[in-house]
Amino acid sequence: MELFFLALLVLLMAFALGSGFPVAFALPGSAIITIVLAAGSGYLFSTGPDAFFDSGGAYQWLSAGVTNFRGIYWEAERDTLIAIPLFVFMGIMLQRSKIAEDLLVTMARLFGPVPGGLGISVVFVGALLAATTGIVGATVVAMGLISLPAMLRNNYSVPLATGTIAASGTLGQIIPPSIVLIILADQLASAVDQAGTIRQTLFKDSTGELSMPSDFAVVSTSAGEMFLGAFLPGLVLVGLYMLFILGFALINPKAAPAVHEEGSFNREFAGKVFMTLVPPLALIFLVLGSIIAGVATVNQAGAIGAVGAMVMAGYRLKEGEKGAYTPAILGIIALMGVAVVISFFGSVNIKRINSSQDILALVLALISVSLILIAIFWSGWRTMKFEDTLRGVMVETAKTTALVFIILLGAAMLTSAFRAFGGEHLVKEFLQGLPGGFWAQFLIVMLVIFILGFFLDFIEIAVVVVPIVAPILLADPSANVTAVWLGVMIGLNIQTSFLTPPFGFALFYLRGVAPAVVKTIDMYKGVIAFIALQLLALAIVGLFPQLVNYLPNRSSLLSETAPPPQNPRLQYCMENLIYEDFQNNGDSILSAISTAEGLDVSYLPKGLQKDLAKGYEKARDALPQMSAIREAENAVAAAAGDYRPLHVEVRALERDARRLDERIKNLSVIVQRAGPNGIYTEAQGAAAAKKIEVLTAEKEALLAQIPDEWEAVHKEFAAIQKAETNARRSYRRTVDDAYEPMLEVKAILRDAEKLAALESEIVALKAEIQTLEPAAAVEAIAAMRSKVGEVEGSRDIRKGLTDARKIMRSKTPDIVAASAEIDNSLAALAADLEWRQRGAKELLADLLTYDTAINRNIGLRQQDRLPDDMALDVAACLADHRDISLNF
Repeated sequence: MELFFLALLVLLMAFALGSGFPVAFALPGSAIITIVLAAGSGYLFSTGPDAFFDSGGAYQWLSAGVTNFRGIYWEAERDTLIAIPLFVFMGIMLQRSKIAEDLLVTMARLFGPVPGGLGISVVFVGALLAATTGIVGATVVAMGLISLPAMLRNNYSVPLATGTIAASGTLGQIIPPSIVLIILADQLASAVDQAGTIRQTLFKDSTGELSMPSDFAVVSTSAGEMFLGAFLPGLVLVGLYMLFILGFALINPKAAPAVHEEGSFNREFAGKVFMTLVPPLALIFLVLGSIIAGVATVNQAGAIGAVGAMVMAGYRLKEGEKGAYTPAILGIIALMGVAVVISFFGSVNIKRINSSQDILALVLALISVSLILIAIFWSGWRTMKFEDTLRGVMVETAKTTALVFIILLGAAMLTSAFRAFGGEHLVKEFLQGLPGGFWAQFLIVMLVIFILGFFLDFIEIAVVVVPIVAPILLADPSANVTAVWLGVMIGLNIQTSFLTPPFGFALFYLRGVAPAVVKTIDMYKGVIAFIALQLLALAIVGLFPQLVNYLPNRSSLLSETAPPPQNPRLQYCMENLIYEDFQNNGDSILSAISTAEGLDVSYLPKGLQKDLAKGYEKARDALPQMSAIREAENAVAAAAGDYRPLHVEVRALERDARRLDERIKNLSVIVQRAGPNGIYTEAQGAAAAKKIEVLTAEKEALLAQIPDEWEAVHKEFAAIQKAETNARRSYRRTVDDAYEPMLEVKAILRDAEKLAALESEIVALKAEIQTLEPAAAVEAIAAMRSKVGEVEGSRDIRKGLTDARKIMRSKTPDIVAASAEIDNSLAALAADLEWRQRGAKELLADLLTYDTAINRNIGLRQQDRLPDDMALDVAACLADHRDISLNF
């Protein structure tokens, strides 16, 4: 019966959407009606209201959607959706202030003399508007009203003109900042958690080990990473559009002729181009640049965009009047002032004013912030007074945002209902049962999303389909795709929903503003080529995941909060780089080690001498151990060719057997709870028991298909894999042990002068405690002990101070005994200074030279962060998807 109600749910939703019922009510309405019908049927015709649910009951699943949606706001780390109203406000404000119109007119004149120039200008402006507004309806309507008549007047092919405008208007769905990317990031955040659990369980079931290596974990994403990931694919799509139009114009010049305007390219026009292009580009730089640089979160960038759009609207609405640009100029001056304060004074804190320089920085900061506020409020006042623009923008923002969030709530309820009747399990079993592994599953999902785009809006697809299929795709270790790549691929696919008839929204928008001479069939013909280009872009991004993954990785590894080089996810790529370094510079590294071994360290403490000698020995071992890693890696690759087909076959059989186990487990619950006092009838218990027998036989038959040689082959391959794992672990321990002694000695010698400066303070402390009360003496000794503790390798010196403090804290404080212990500290200090100062003079420079030779290879894991050039190489390496399925 669960399948019946699952089918009923889908049919109800399809009927409601097909009949024109509002999406915001069709989704939750279908879920509520189906769950109520299932509960009522169970109550009337079976054991109870929970009888026809895959698990749980009616109340649980009705409340689950609301609970899941509410969790978006209760979880501090899931505040991404707050950015939606900010970006919507930015887009509508720029559209209402006619900045989009200025761009279209100016760019049409600039590109006009090029073959297909009007079409190329539409794509160019569409890309700019996508990066500033992201509102498809507003962009298509604006370009349809302004560009379509001009293109038709100049004898452009009607299909080409309409297709160009409709397709360019949809660029806002993939070029950041994009609402669909924000929604996908939010949905994928939950999907990553589920996928991580699935992969962890798979690893445990396959290997028997309780913990999975962290470098096998599913890589999550955020709205900021989605923006970065979509940036290059968006440019690829723009490039494809432009190349297509240019090629079409060259092949068929009459269908897309060049447009020449006499005397248009003069100084006045150049100024117009500058004033039209620079402000939107500056806003794009502020919004996306702040995210890329890690200066602002997506929400903060959205606020920047909203304020920037209002300032731009403030001068555009007053264009031609005196003082139109004054608020914007004030804002620019204020931003320059803030930049000066940050560049020359660093951070400004009103609670930490210690000098006249701090006061100057504070005054400049206050002036700059005041000017920014004046510019914002002045611009806001203008937009409010001029044709009530601000109010209209805020009303439209509220409507659009409310629609998005109501759909999100409805989709959460629909997804809960889908899971209530076992739909998620059916989808999982169907996808994982497909031959061809991950890529077969992925292509089917992409095809389903593409077909759904003919009938559904992007929001419904994103919030209904993604939570169901994304965990399955992300958990698959054979492709090991990142969440940001999957999100961008889905985003590119969803973009076609605006162009595909019969419900392509971009077509509806354009139909509403196109003249009667433009036939609907011509619009349908026009978008076909652009749909094909979108699918081509999808294939390009699928084949080259670096287009998506590189920028997020680069941003992460170059940011101030970059993961340290010991991060497990970085090790594989780092070791590839280090192997190349050893191959190219192995002789010079060994020479540096030999030179360091020959240094005179006889005056250092025996412990440090021993540690340094051991470190040099380990450093020599690092090179052959890295070669051992490569040999083990090659051995795994050689063995994998014959092992992989058998591995895939057996793991598929075991996966199917685990599914049967799950069903047997659920049926066992029915058997246990059947009977006179149970919630199931005896007949239901007997039927469940019979079904268990059938499923058990199926399971045994599946397991019997496992080839006899599997155990031996798997054991042999596992041993080869373990050799590689052990080689990597051994290398990492070796390089850590090789570098740490040198780091310790270097830090100790560098602190020689710092320690020398403390000698007089300790002598003064000895005299001071003679006149202090015991409690005060304890505090003074503790303060000095902390100071000494800041010096590297000062444990012996601290010991005397520790003992002195202990004596003064006892029930019978003894000044004489405490002074004696302080003398012990002074003696230890004098002994330390003798070899420290000599080492700082004779040894430190040579150790620094040795450090320079090994800190990018042997010592790389111990650095605070990756060097920038290596970070870029590691980012490029991480951008590829690495198959890790043979570890499962």
